[in-house]
Amino acid sequence: MDIHDKIYYLRAILAAIAGSILGIILKPHAEQSNTIGITIVVGIIFYIISYIIAKKIAGQIPKNKKNKLITNGIFAFIFMLLMFMVLIFTVINQHSI
Repeated sequence: MDIHDKIYYLRAILAAIAGSILGIILKPHAEQSNTIGITIVVGIIFYIISYIIAKKIAGQIPKNKKNKLITNGIFAFIFMLLMFMVLIFTVINQHSI
């Protein structure tokens, strides 16, 4: 498996974990601004964690390929985070909405 594929799947898995955590901690009748803020902060924290792990995985690859580590898998991260957040939130709070 290519190094970029490993990083892509790493970010997708971390986004699923972050989205699940968000789905559990968010409340059904919370203020919208709080929900958006918490989602952005948790997403950024998990993305930074994925970047640190990606730098360790990348190791000794050339610098021109290392620059792609920042953006590799960013859309998968965003959409997996949102998908798991909504899915877990809906499953947990389906009777209280």
